[in-house]
Amino acid sequence: MAGGFRVTLHERVSTSTTATGSADRSWRFWWTLPIYPYSQRRTIRREIEPDTIWTFEQVQGIFYVVVPIRMTVVKLAGGGLLVYAPVAPTGECLALVNELVALHGDVKYIILPTISGLEHKVFVGPFARQFPQAQVWITPDQWSFPVNLPLSWLGFPRDRTQILPADSSQTPFGDEFDYAILDTIDLGPGQFAEVAFFHRRSRTLLVTDTIVSLPVTPPTILELEPYPLLFHARDRASDPIVDTPAQRLTGWQRICLFSLYFQPSVLEIRNWGQTLRDALTAPERGKSDYFGIYPFDWQNGWHQKFVELQGNGRLVVAPILQTLILNRAPEQTLAWADRVAQWHFERIIPCHFEAPIATTPQAFRSAFSFLEDQPTPLKSPAADTQLLRQIDRQLVRWRIINAAKYKT
Repeated sequence: MAGGFRVTLHERVSTSTTATGSADRSWRFWWTLPIYPYSQRRTIRREIEPDTIWTFEQVQGIFYVVVPIRMTVVKLAGGGLLVYAPVAPTGECLALVNELVALHGDVKYIILPTISGLEHKVFVGPFARQFPQAQVWITPDQWSFPVNLPLSWLGFPRDRTQILPADSSQTPFGDEFDYAILDTIDLGPGQFAEVAFFHRRSRTLLVTDTIVSLPVTPPTILELEPYPLLFHARDRASDPIVDTPAQRLTGWQRICLFSLYFQPSVLEIRNWGQTLRDALTAPERGKSDYFGIYPFDWQNGWHQKFVELQGNGRLVVAPILQTLILNRAPEQTLAWADRVAQWHFERIIPCHFEAPIATTPQAFRSAFSFLEDQPTPLKSPAADTQLLRQIDRQLVRWRIINAAKYKT
């Protein structure tokens, strides 16, 4: 841990006795982004800094490749709360937020720190409607596809939504937070941008998607509904789904490989003919099992591949960002990383995977060394990013995205 820094977590899982599927966990706008767990989302609250910082975790994913999605709530020195990257405002989530409101004051500011992360953007409008006194501050250059729509059409409150200025001192929370905007990276039909927030008093850095760290064991929020872990713990479709601690661990580590590499080199994808034949004899063929469809064959060595990726919890930039996004603007990205690394933070809270992460500004900056003209262990292995690089070449060939650039 950096500089002897320690963190104690106080976890608050809803004590409601209502069964899963209750209105407390219902997200009725799930169809705006129809991904797992669809209309039912559990929430866990953790206290990161006593009476100062809390995280709220839910899950999201496709084909049971599920990972945590996280919002962070910070108590302001003068009372009230700042919310960074809202999650689905279910009844359960709002009850946990309102417990803090009762103790520390109203939600004053809601921050949307990205322009491309639909899994973050989709919750801001509904969350803001639950706290009508809150100001909404959003990253510049918001966009929508296929047509750019007015902000109010995207669900942002018309009369209380403002654009984050380049200078954080111009905001009403600038006396407590610094922030740095990774200026918009043009990808062709879309753009990418992210805003990192630094809470000076707690020495905490808040980021959205640029940095992650992988825990060895499954996050608690996934343990509450472990079926996705068990689904991916199988080596092939013919294996039964069995719930044991070892299977949960295996499933989580494979989900990490899926999430970051899409198709790691230790995973063989079966052709559809064989996949459908396997589905007919699979022991699990219900609707929740995708009718037995499981087109994966895990090869020997997959665990070592996870160990290499996890790297004892090191900070890493997700391979999809390395391969398809940040390499479109290396100098711009490195300048942003340099600016963030000037702050004296001791921990990072990202919106996905592990949090909080005890670290240093130097470790943060080193995670972006893959953009520099030097060998680095943080650059994703070529064999594991083959599919991502194929996607990159095809999108460039079709002129859907711009070609990658290189630091000069």
